Formats: sequence, C-alpha cells, structure tokens
Amino acid sequence: MAKSRVDLSTIAGLGLATAGILGGLLLEGGVLQDVLQKTAALIVLGGTAGAVMVATPWATLTAAMRRLWHVLMEPQSDPGLAIDEIITFATKARRSGLVSLDGDINRIPDPFMRKALTLAVDGCDLQELRKMMELEIDMAEGRAEAEAQVFESAGGYSPTIGIIGAVLGLIQVMKRLADTEQVGHGIATAFVATVYGVALANVVLLPAAAKIKARMRQETDRRVLILEGICGLVEGLNPKLIRQKLEAFVAVTGQARPPAAKPATRREAA
Repeated sequence: MAKSRVDLSTIAGLGLATAGILGGLLLEGGVLQDVLQKTAALIVLGGTAGAVMVATPWATLTAAMRRLWHVLMEPQSDPGLAIDEIITFATKARRSGLVSLDGDINRIPDPFMRKALTLAVDGCDLQELRKMMELEIDMAEGRAEAEAQVFESAGGYSPTIGIIGAVLGLIQVMKRLADTEQVGHGIATAFVATVYGVALANVVLLPAAAKIKARMRQETDRRVLILEGICGLVEGLNPKLIRQKLEAFVAVTGQARPPAAKPATRREAA
C-alpha cells in the first residue's frame, strides 16, 4: 500500500480558518474568553454527535471515524511507479506468458493490482475481469460516499444544535431580566453556541466530507489506471503501447479519469 504523510493543506487550512475567526474577534475588541465556553461546546458537540448516531448505521459511523485518517494524512501514490510495475509485468508476460507472473503476485503490495493480476494469470475472461474489477471500484466509491455523507449530515445538524444552545442560553437570560447589567452579557454568551455550531460545520465537518470524496476520486483514478494496464497486459499489447496508453491517463498534477476506459469494452464486444 502507498505510504502516507501529513496533509499540510488540511493542517494549514484549519489553522488559517481558526486564526481568521479569532483574529477578527480580537480586532473587534473582543477577548478569547468571549467564545471559550464549555457549556456551549458540550451542547453542540454532544447534540451533533447524538443526532448523527441516530441517523447513521453503526457500521457506517465507525467506518467514517476511521476515514478521518484520510483527511489528516495524504497518500503518497506515484502513478509513474504503478505504470513501471505494470510494464515490467507486461514485458515478462509477453516473453514468457501470463503464467510466468504467478510467482510475482504475492509480492505485489497493492491489493487491487494483486487481485486483478491474479484473475489475469488464472485465465479469467477479459470482459469478466474488467467487470469484476469495475464492480470493486464502484463498491469502494459507494462506501466512501456513505462515509462522507456522515460528515455532511453532521454539518447540517451542527448549526441547528447551535441555535438550540442559543435558545437555552436565552431562557436563562429571561430569568434574570430584573438585572439589566447581566442581560446584555447573558445574551452575548447565549449566542456562542451558534458560533460553535456554524464554525464546526463550515470549518471542520463539511470540508472533511469534501476531502474524503476528493481522496476517493484520486484512488478511483489510480485503480482505473491499474485496471487499464492489466487489461492491456491480458490483451498481449506491446509494453510500449501500454505505457503510452497509461501515460495518456496521467495529468500534469495527478491522474485523470481515462475517457477511453469504457469504450475499450465496446471494442472488445465488437
């Protein structure tokens, strides 16, 4: 599997957003104590977590929590390395046959490539191989989408829970209307929960959902790249042609989804 490193864009983004919000508060003459309230944090965090637990199956919820790792860590996947590995297999298969790759399968660290090559070596029909691996890609995308939806749902609940916290604070203010000095302070304090709810949704939860989807798109593109390479290998294409085909899928800043992936199946059917 590809190694991971800390995603600096996530860390820098969280830091910049926090600095911008708190900086604006200080420029307006406020102090940090104005927004540091344990009660508001408890209401927003506890209420949001509870709402998400009610709305989400437990298996999906736990998988989404594990998926947070993909928000903080960035996989170091070089499509060039995957292409080189596929070309090595294609060259060996062209010279000695697909069966000669049997001893190399267990040394492949990537599970997706290992499975695809195993099917190829076992003599699986090309269309069936493509169908099975595309199904696996679709299933992985579906799981990632469901896990991202957990954070999108939390981002929808969080501001509303913040409003509930503000209303609860205002109820306490109404009990002390006789003390006019405390009324203004109490109203300001009550709205901190709203700030927490909106900030949590728009700085953490919704961006986390977007990052999970972006990571999955990158992984899908990488898997499609591998699948096209293995299919070219099964077809017995010249390794140079396979390299040209795969390198056409690689964009300047990463991997682009190959528009020729589906037409390839139509050519086979023809």
